[in-house]
Amino acid sequence: PQWIELADRWIATLERVLSALRPRVEHIGSTAVPGLIAKPVIDLQVSVPDIEDEVAYRPALESLGLVLRAREPGHRYFRPPAGQPRTVHVHVCELGSTWERDHLDFRDRLRARPELAAAYTELKRRLAATVGADREAYTKGKSDFVRRILDSADRPT
Repeated sequence: PQWIELADRWIATLERVLSALRPRVEHIGSTAVPGLIAKPVIDLQVSVPDIEDEVAYRPALESLGLVLRAREPGHRYFRPPAGQPRTVHVHVCELGSTWERDHLDFRDRLRARPELAAAYTELKRRLAATVGADREAYTKGKSDFVRRILDSADRPT
């Protein structure tokens, strides 16, 4: 319940500081799925009209103490600076993009199908036990499961 409350506070703040863009702000990731095990960090997705127009959103996010940590095609990743508590990760993507849709679809499928959430929990536990703190290996270990869910036949287009 605290994750949802924290996410709601962050969402309200992000919507306020980015109000000129009218972004879509969503709680994504494991903390957005009730009952799913998760690291104590919420992931938020901010969908903006133009991902390349960083001037439109980056200063606002930096005003909240967030730092741009990664710039990838179609995705920007912000978090608190090194040495500060990390309670939030902010992912910026473009409205209507594959990045936006995939993350929302995956979250929604886990919310709707407890057996998928349970299988994902088991995979996450197994990976945590085998790869430990190696974030890259942990993320890579989840990718086949995520892709299978997203590629399933009942996915809306």
